[in-house]
Amino acid sequence: MAFHVYILASQTKVLYTGVTSNLSVRVTEHKNHVVAGFTKRYNVDRLVYFEEYSEAIVAIEREKRLKRMTRTKKIALIERANAEWRDLADAL
Repeated sequence: MAFHVYILASQTKVLYTGVTSNLSVRVTEHKNHVVAGFTKRYNVDRLVYFEEYSEAIVAIEREKRLKRMTRTKKIALIERANAEWRDLADAL
């Protein structure tokens, strides 16, 4: 089983970091605004970055580290892997 840490962005680059055991389902939930909360309120629904791990605990720890990062560092991380801020969900 794979676990993913991911970063979503809105069109105005509001960022959200999460972790999941099913990336395609979770991104679909964000895109369809299934769950009320931050991502629905700010229309954060574009998958712009993700990492895959084989162990849940490792993915959770990575998510915590990413959440502690400054916005500037998160943007740099995204832009190293996805300079155009493409929606990576299309490739899932």
